[in-house]
Amino acid sequence: MKSPITGKEMTLNKERRSMDFRKETFEIVFHYYKCKDSGEQFTTTALDEVNMNQVYNQYRDKFNIPFPDEISRIREKFGLPAAKMSEILGFGVNSYRQYEAGEMPSAANAKLIQMVDDPKKFIDMVELCATIDDKVKAKYVQKAQSLLEERQRNIFNLNFKEYLLGNHLADIYSGYRNPNFEKFTEMVVYFSEQIEPFKTKMNKLLFYADFLMFKRSCFSISGVRYKAIDMGPVPNNFQSIFEYLVNKEVIDIYTTEFPQGYTGEQFKAKKERHFKADLFSEEELAVLEKVATVFKSTSTNDIIELSHLEEAWQKNEKDRNVISYEYAFELNQI
Repeated sequence: MKSPITGKEMTLNKERRSMDFRKETFEIVFHYYKCKDSGEQFTTTALDEVNMNQVYNQYRDKFNIPFPDEISRIREKFGLPAAKMSEILGFGVNSYRQYEAGEMPSAANAKLIQMVDDPKKFIDMVELCATIDDKVKAKYVQKAQSLLEERQRNIFNLNFKEYLLGNHLADIYSGYRNPNFEKFTEMVVYFSEQIEPFKTKMNKLLFYADFLMFKRSCFSISGVRYKAIDMGPVPNNFQSIFEYLVNKEVIDIYTTEFPQGYTGEQFKAKKERHFKADLFSEEELAVLEKVATVFKSTSTNDIIELSHLEEAWQKNEKDRNVISYEYAFELNQI
């Protein structure tokens, strides 16, 4: 960005600052440009969004306020418009749509939204709503009952997915996303199609994609937690996750023996199983493409070395810690 005062290029600076929101104070990594000659500080719309999202995310985490993607997911699974969900919950007609767009719900409204995530509670709220006619009520109740039956049929598979990714709420260690097994699966499919990486490289590609997305938006793509091990950052339970995807015939993994005496496991896409781009936003797709482009020709050994240059690994490897997504702001290899 060029200085509005001198016309010279300015450098991007990051420093810890305190910001207030709803009578609460939060410490964030504040991003700004500084004009070297005048000392004036400037931000862009994108930087303002990064700065404020850090505040909003910490507030949601502290007071257990659901995140926009979770608010959308709850409504979409029942198959009704935002205005109808507002009506069922007793909100203003546009409230639910605004919450999905990022407006912060009150604590009371947040509890109602979380409550109706349970189809049984949703049915109760529908039946209590006096402004919806009986025919529409029956339609919504039937949908909720079918969700209950579907969950019962698939309870083992759902519980196993929760075990693989962790049944934790969105926080700084998940990139303020709830774990999304479907999106994580598609990330694996995408890199299998584009690069056909070996397992160690796949782990780094997934790390860079999630952390780059957080660097740009303050949200990860998958909600997956990453640990620092000797070979670099890796998703939690990656061995079990990849085995599950192979058993479900989502991807293929081929074992290769090398002259040096070791073996490598290479990911390859299945011809009949294509990447589901419609699950991702344009920004997320751009991040996946960026990571694939930057590291396409990078060898496994080289991407390990590059990941070792990241603070995310250096500050957490000794104790094999789960990595805070705040380290995304310090990424230097992409």
